Amino acid sequence: MLDTTRNIKSQAHAQSFDSNLSDAQSDVKALVRDAQSMLTAAASLTGVKADELRERGMEMLDRALGRAGHYQGQAMEKGRELAHEADVYVKDNPWRTVAVAAGVGVLLGALLSRKQ
Repeated sequence: MLDTTRNIKSQAHAQSFDSNLSDAQSDVKALVRDAQSMLTAAASLTGVKADELRERGMEMLDRALGRAGHYQGQAMEKGRELAHEADVYVKDNPWRTVAVAAGVGVLLGALLSRKQ
C-alpha cells in the first residue's frame, strides 16, 4: 500500500514538473522571440526610438535569463528530490532493484549480441 501511494505521488510530481517545464520553455522562447524582433527593428532605426527599442529588448532578454535561471533552480531541486526518492526505494527494496537491474542487463546483452 505504501509503495502504491509513493508511486502515485511520484507520478503526480513528475506530471506537474513536466507541465511546469513546458510552460517555462514556452515563456522563455516567447520572451527571446519578442526581444529578437525588437532588437531587429531597432537595428534599422536611429536616434531615441532605436535606443528605446534596444533597451526594451535587452530588458526582455534579461527577464528571459532570470526566468531560465529560476527554472534551472527548480529543476535542480526536483532532481535532488527524485534522487532521494530513488535512494529510499533502493534501500527499501534491495532485491527487487537487483532483479530489475539484472533483467535490464540481460535484455541489453541480448539486444547487443544480436546486432553483431
